[in-house]
Amino acid sequence: QGVMEGYNGTIFAYSQTGSGKSFTMQGVADPSSQKGIIPRAFEHIFESVQCAENTKFLLRASFLEIYNEDIRDLLGADTKQKLE
Repeated sequence: QGVMEGYNGTIFAYSQTGSGKSFTMQGVADPSSQKGIIPRAFEHIFESVQCAENTKFLLRASFLEIYNEDIRDLLGADTKQKLE
């Protein structure tokens, strides 16, 4: 709810490889009970934006992976491209 009031929000998932971080964040579309944090958060945000009157919103989201000191944007067009 704080994000809807203008505060920045961050979810930081840190754990060993293969422990389920990506599944927790992304989940699967079907069944809907297994959607991850990201699709659930987006649904909540966009529902709130639709209900708001006389308010402007700017939404920026990033989904970064840091692995072996390489950073990749998992929402970018090329998820294999490394960021500086």
